[in-house]
Amino acid sequence: MQFNNSLIKGVLIKRYKRFLADVTLENGQEVIAHCPNTGAMTGCAEANMQVWLSPSNNPKRKLDYTWQIGITAKGHWLGINTNNANKVVGEALEQQRIPELGEYDSIQPEVRFGHENSRVDFLLTGDGQKDCYLEVKSVTLLEGEQGYFPDAKTVRGQKHLRELTSMVEQGNRAVLLFCVQHTGIRSVKVAGHIDPKYAQCFIQALAEGVEVMAYSCDIDEQNITLNQRLPVIT
Repeated sequence: MQFNNSLIKGVLIKRYKRFLADVTLENGQEVIAHCPNTGAMTGCAEANMQVWLSPSNNPKRKLDYTWQIGITAKGHWLGINTNNANKVVGEALEQQRIPELGEYDSIQPEVRFGHENSRVDFLLTGDGQKDCYLEVKSVTLLEGEQGYFPDAKTVRGQKHLRELTSMVEQGNRAVLLFCVQHTGIRSVKVAGHIDPKYAQCFIQALAEGVEVMAYSCDIDEQNITLNQRLPVIT
């Protein structure tokens, strides 16, 4: 996934009210950027870290910048915008760079499914193949040497796991894919210490046949690209 506009470099002052971030640009100007991340962003929003913003020319927007990526004090690249995870995975699906999902001919984003008024990130279909319901989650929480999801309690995430489980029960294929937007993460584990209910739903989903996989990303100020598969610790 290539960024549409050249990103603007700056230094993070602080993130606050979940969706706002104060940033000092290289020219010394202080701006308020939209932070498109609903999570806790633990370790991913430290003061003085280098960040890159995308500018907007839309006069209807309240904020002229969106926070896209950053670098931690240890030099790890981060994808801050959780919406980019779907774009990165969607691009990889189109280019058939996810071998486990390469047999499908049709890729439909944002399809309604399940009994809880949900939308699945991608519905994959193909001749002779079971329909595959694919849910994508962005992972950025690193504790020690272990990556975790989620980084905050997620009722929505619990619902998605139940919906995926129900798709398997109906004879379909269902996949949970962790898109790791943190170059320091080498494996992914469900954060039961943060959201025990999500961990319970995850265990139940695996028992019922929901597949889980994780992929890392190459990240720089121009692109985010799905890279290689990572272990998921279950």
